[in-house]
Amino acid sequence: MTATTTAVHYRKGAALALGLLALVVIVLAVAFFSITQGARPITLDTVWTALTAYDETSTDHRIIWDLRLPRTVIGLAVGAALGLSGAVLQGATRNPLADPSILGINAGASLFVVLGVAVLGISQLSLYVWLAFIGAGIAMLIVYAVASLGREGASPIKLALAGAAMTAALQSVVNAILLTSPRTLDEVRFWQVGSLAGRGMEIFVQVAPFLAIGMVLALFSGRLLDGLSMGEDVARSLGQNVGRSRAIAGLAAVILAGASTAAAGPIAFVGLTVPHVARAITGPNYRWILPYSMLMAPILLLGADVIGRIIAPPGEVQVGIVTAFLGAPFFIMLVRRRKLATL
Repeated sequence: MTATTTAVHYRKGAALALGLLALVVIVLAVAFFSITQGARPITLDTVWTALTAYDETSTDHRIIWDLRLPRTVIGLAVGAALGLSGAVLQGATRNPLADPSILGINAGASLFVVLGVAVLGISQLSLYVWLAFIGAGIAMLIVYAVASLGREGASPIKLALAGAAMTAALQSVVNAILLTSPRTLDEVRFWQVGSLAGRGMEIFVQVAPFLAIGMVLALFSGRLLDGLSMGEDVARSLGQNVGRSRAIAGLAAVILAGASTAAAGPIAFVGLTVPHVARAITGPNYRWILPYSMLMAPILLLGADVIGRIIAPPGEVQVGIVTAFLGAPFFIMLVRRRKLATL
């Protein structure tokens, strides 16, 4: 490597590192708006007083601590998890459309929650977490097992097809249950569309260990994804165990997508769109794509949640609906105006 090439790599790395710092600042700014903005107007002085001198008799203080702070923390964590899981899935399957909602993870989580409400009579949001996490894991295992049938194993195309078929099948069961059980529909309708409303810190505490494990696995899988992105033959020639690499990446994606879906419901487009934006900025290196996705996704998710709170007072629009409105046109524009970077 020449001195000129080394200097170019150094400057690019420095620019990307500065970009990460800029994203951290934007994340903090969005978190600030999430805490200070909502259907009920609360002045900045009151917010500061609530944070520094909490008064449990004050309604505004309770809104800050009981509603907006937990909602912000969960939004940051879920957003980061969705961004990472989408990037990992796209890298592991070499499929630009890979996303937890495409591979059946969200549908599996939804089915188990709906079954828990309809069959077991569960109504506590804290129990949704475990049902959704188990459903997401089982759905992904079935998709991988179905895609592995045949001599060529779980190829990217077979994974995508198996995931799409599983999603359609599970979603049809969910719709059948909801149409025949008004009580179940009433219980899960807000969770089903994806929402951060009403999530307390107990939800974050339950999913935090899973999110932490998934994030560590995902961030340390960058080198493996770089190898897989060059094709299986090249990855094997570099000494990489392709099956083990895909298993590690798949485990990270399932943990992240399952835990985030459990906490906030099935939220689409965040895991699909954000990695493409990150890839357009960083290039095909997954050691940069992953941290960029982890920081950009919370900006989209939490920003959408803030918009949903203020556009229809005194009510609000659920974040899953807002991300669909924001994410779908943006993704179409991205596809139409520039070629998707090589995965």
